Amino acid sequence: MRSVRGAILLSAFLVLGLPAFSADPAPGKQVPLVFEKTVAGQAVRYNYLLYLPKGYVASGTKKFPLLLFLHGMGERGDNVDRIRKHGIPKIVEKPEQVDFPFIAASPQCPGNSFWTKEVEGLDAFLAELVATYAVDPHRVYLTGLSMGGFGTWAWSCAHPDRFAALVPICGAGDPAKAAAIKDIPTWVFHGAKDTTVKPIKSEEMVNAIKAAGGNPKFTLYPDAGHDSWTVTYDNPELYAWLLKQSRN
Repeated sequence: MRSVRGAILLSAFLVLGLPAFSADPAPGKQVPLVFEKTVAGQAVRYNYLLYLPKGYVASGTKKFPLLLFLHGMGERGDNVDRIRKHGIPKIVEKPEQVDFPFIAASPQCPGNSFWTKEVEGLDAFLAELVATYAVDPHRVYLTGLSMGGFGTWAWSCAHPDRFAALVPICGAGDPAKAAAIKDIPTWVFHGAKDTTVKPIKSEEMVNAIKAAGGNPKFTLYPDAGHDSWTVTYDNPELYAWLLKQSRN
């Protein structure tokens, strides 16, 4: 009876395109999952990659920092393996990566959308992660590259109370909304030779946050083009800085 029930359940997973494994993957391994919910009357569905740090215990009392990663435009669609190419999903799968102390969640943007249009869906996604996993709600960090940098600015300005730190990379935001995130520790990165998203876009947000009373960090790589994310995510100082940030 159990084997028949298991076969039926597996068939349902395959038909629906859902992952045929537990909602709590093995710590230390990144796995694909699916988030589905109706948000403000609209169906939201994201494929995503989830990594749980070594030492993670779902039933324990310890809470873990959550690092959210938003990919660039080239990784949109329904093949979640695309987002393993860059950023956090790539970092956690490096053979030399002995330990990564964050829960890492990397959603995939639908092929016909843009992260700035997905803010409320992403916010529902975050709420689900916090409710499901041992997330420290005071240490939720948001980062993204290119289109994901746009999304990092947009999501944080719309819901500034969600995040303990921000790391937008080669993105752009709305300087008129920057005052909303003036109190969030923010480290901005851009390449001085970026012709895809001009570095002035990051500079405008940095200056707007400063004008509102904030104190963001800004790293402008003098010789980098659009790819200012590889060197950034390879830098252990970034993760050490993130772990120092906590929202009261």
